[in-house]
Amino acid sequence: MNFGEALTASNLSYLFEGFLVTLQVAGLAIVFSFITGIILAVIRYAKIPVLSQLVAVWVDTIRNLPLLLILFFIYFALPEVGIDMSVITAAVVGLTVFEGALISEIVRSGLNSIDKGQIEAARSSGLSYTRTLWHIILPQALRRMVPPTVSQFIALLKDTSLAVVITLPELMHHARILYGGQSNIVIEVLFIVAMMYFIVNYTLSLIARRFEAKYV
Repeated sequence: MNFGEALTASNLSYLFEGFLVTLQVAGLAIVFSFITGIILAVIRYAKIPVLSQLVAVWVDTIRNLPLLLILFFIYFALPEVGIDMSVITAAVVGLTVFEGALISEIVRSGLNSIDKGQIEAARSSGLSYTRTLWHIILPQALRRMVPPTVSQFIALLKDTSLAVVITLPELMHHARILYGGQSNIVIEVLFIVAMMYFIVNYTLSLIARRFEAKYV
């Protein structure tokens, strides 16, 4: 193992630069996909006429498409109809579309797990359906879905590496450039990359466990 050549200041700085892009894209996609997932799930849970059916078709369609296809479509196909995005924006939008559909199913399962009697009790006490959903049902559902949601966020962070196909300058993109120019440090570079992913993902897992133990 040749860690001496791999762990130079310039190599580590270059990998860290890519990792910051990974964290930036993942962070934005996590926020936007979570908001998107909640909105889609609430629409389906509330059974809003027509809109619920349209959302169901959208979610089922996106869930059955590969993320790579969505990234290709957003970055290469949309510019053909005048919708041009930077590579970072395209990556965030692609991840948000894909992960938002997956998270919506997690949120919907959490909503469906709440006893319907709570809705009836809240409505009989004078609360509107919207306030009942916002103040009583959704908070309980969010607590119950912490583990699967964090697992999905971890998957999202790892999925950012797929955006290398649209030349996103993230961690794996920089790693490939490094070991492409220095073929004798392939294993070492990939080991460093693996440790970077592991540290962030394991930290997320620990946070999820503490949250689960406290609130669930």
